[in-house]
Amino acid sequence: MAKLGDWIDPQPHGIFVKPAGVWIDPSQPVDRALVTHGHADHARGGHGTVWATPETLAIMDARYGAQSAHPVTYGAPLTFGDVAVRFVPAGHVLGSAQIVLDHRGERIIVSGDYKRRADPTCAPFEPTKCDVFITEATFGLPVFRHPETGDEIDKLTAALRANPTRCVLVGAYALGKAQRVIAELRQRGFDDPIYLHGALQKLCDLYIAHGVQLGELRPATEASKAELMGRIVLAPPSALGDRWSRRLPDPITAMASGWMRVRQRAVQRGVELPLILSDHADWDELTSTLLEIAPQEVWVTHGREEALVHWCATHQIRAKALALHGYEDEDD
Repeated sequence: MAKLGDWIDPQPHGIFVKPAGVWIDPSQPVDRALVTHGHADHARGGHGTVWATPETLAIMDARYGAQSAHPVTYGAPLTFGDVAVRFVPAGHVLGSAQIVLDHRGERIIVSGDYKRRADPTCAPFEPTKCDVFITEATFGLPVFRHPETGDEIDKLTAALRANPTRCVLVGAYALGKAQRVIAELRQRGFDDPIYLHGALQKLCDLYIAHGVQLGELRPATEASKAELMGRIVLAPPSALGDRWSRRLPDPITAMASGWMRVRQRAVQRGVELPLILSDHADWDELTSTLLEIAPQEVWVTHGREEALVHWCATHQIRAKALALHGYEDEDD
């Protein structure tokens, strides 16, 4: 008797779908790759052919050069051998997708990275019933319960109002987090120009080209110190403590990340204003998602696997951790 999901072969460098002859999010070049989203730990260059959403392919083109690729819109049916495939939204970043695989009466979903919070920069996660759900567990510990997004954005604007002669320098990763911080500010009525480190400009332009409204953005390097007083400046986290930031007017150093829940991480980075803003599901969202989609089995790709596997056992769901390499959590 065949074992559930035995046509999926998780290997250290990616997930191989045997009857389809394709890899999902491989960490080394392969002939045929299905890619869930554009973060570098999931989307590498050098593949023979890539299937991904148009937005993910645009991100890969921007980072690696033109791909030999097939764009896949959400919900469009594909067939590889006798495996039916479709992409559905994951709610992680622009273009992010879960990959739904149907074969011999079984459905397996590879979720990539995902979140359940509303995000004005990407399509929301689409819960889909399945037999096996392959999940991340970046924040797979009960201590990780993310606060309301609006409350964190209000902390940012309150700090700005209270310090009119300073600026707020927000560390935010170039893909997903920077654009989300900007879009969340706009949704809460912040219409002032927002200033960018040059490393964020290309992907902000890409988001705008795909219809995400970010308002007025200006290059920080072209602004005087006086112009930057009372302003929000976004930069990659690596720029928070380097020479680039010294030209800013007494910056309040902030960092937008789910890891700001861990005080020691904020202290290590010299963060004065931690903003707990994550593009991954927190503990409650991970567990409620599993209850909602009701898989027979859960396979955990990366993160805090042990706690989520234990939770599954207490809820009569078979679960195991996969020994995949190369997936990082620093993009949060």
